[in-house]
Amino acid sequence: MLHRIWLSFIVCAFFATVWQGFIGDNPEGFQAVMQAVTSMAQLSVDIAIGLIGVLAFWLGIFEVAEKAGLIAKFSKVLAPLLCRIMPDIPRNHPALGSITMNMSANVLGLDNAATPFGIKAMQDMQTLAPKKDTLTNSQILFLVMNTSSVTLFPIAVFLYRAEQGAAQPTDVFIPILLATSASTLAGLFITCLVQKVNLFNRVVVLYLVGIFGLLGAVIVYFSHLAANELASQSAVVANFLLFTFIVVVLVAGWRKHLNTYELFIDGAKKGFDVAVSLIPFLLAMLIAIGMLRASGILDMVVNGVGYIVTFFGGDPRFVEGLPTAIMKPLSGSGARALMIETMQHHGADSFAGRLASVLQGSTETTFYVLAVYLGAVGIKHSRYAVACCLAADFAGILAAIFVSYWFFG
Repeated sequence: MLHRIWLSFIVCAFFATVWQGFIGDNPEGFQAVMQAVTSMAQLSVDIAIGLIGVLAFWLGIFEVAEKAGLIAKFSKVLAPLLCRIMPDIPRNHPALGSITMNMSANVLGLDNAATPFGIKAMQDMQTLAPKKDTLTNSQILFLVMNTSSVTLFPIAVFLYRAEQGAAQPTDVFIPILLATSASTLAGLFITCLVQKVNLFNRVVVLYLVGIFGLLGAVIVYFSHLAANELASQSAVVANFLLFTFIVVVLVAGWRKHLNTYELFIDGAKKGFDVAVSLIPFLLAMLIAIGMLRASGILDMVVNGVGYIVTFFGGDPRFVEGLPTAIMKPLSGSGARALMIETMQHHGADSFAGRLASVLQGSTETTFYVLAVYLGAVGIKHSRYAVACCLAADFAGILAAIFVSYWFFG
């Protein structure tokens, strides 16, 4: 599936560039596409190098946590739920602990910690895979939950809105949480339906009710805070929890008379190797995305949707936010740039500006996540993972448009 999408990106970019170059009177398009290839190739290396330090640190901490027995304890928190929606993972397996840590980091918006935990989870699940080059059901569901993960604190969106002069930068807080929750639920239901997992099991229902009840309580509390209070409180809470985890891990290792320094070094070495191995996978995907963007395909899609909506008498205002929606699964930095451009052109407090902000916070960068996590374990056959991830993205986009009309229309 992934190789077909990758090839289709490049072929579509080629035909679009040929059309513009020979029929649309835009011969510079060929140069723009090849410049995108060069810049994306450099970006793939920069990303991998940038991940080396972070991966080395967190995998070092994770090595200590695993040997100290903390990962086994963490796994018990969500084990009853994960064992039912991921039945091919045995109870007390290390994967349950790393999945729990990854999901916790994602909820808190700690991307720097979530990625190493996610890579560790993929590696742990890989030990159970009957075919080492093919995703298992659990790995697919894990990827879907990562690409559609609920993030309680989309601080970056608030900061960009403040920079662009929004009167109340956090007015998109609840719409973002509603949209990203819809994306996560849709991804979970669709993937479990494909895998024939019973989501109406009593234990699963109780966990889901508890999780979303907690999310609701957090939404109610933080929705009453001003922008600066929200940013400061969420940052303090998230970083306090992260720092506490580091100290607890090291102290637990010391109490068990482990050589925490040597264990940390052993884990850090693995982080370096993993980061370097990601380069080919990032290179392939980022180049295809860069070519697609430079060819003008995205602009043609947006203009076509706008024409169809207008033709049938619909409200076309949401079309102005679609570039962010289309770019988000492909490129996080590209989507962020389009969100800022939309706010600059239409105003941060315009419908388009708010919609772009909600879309930016509603889903993750799907193909980046797939490239990193599949590359970390050398997966070649993704099965139906891409389709489920994109279905969750689509649900998040629809929810973002709906709640934006509801709150700001």
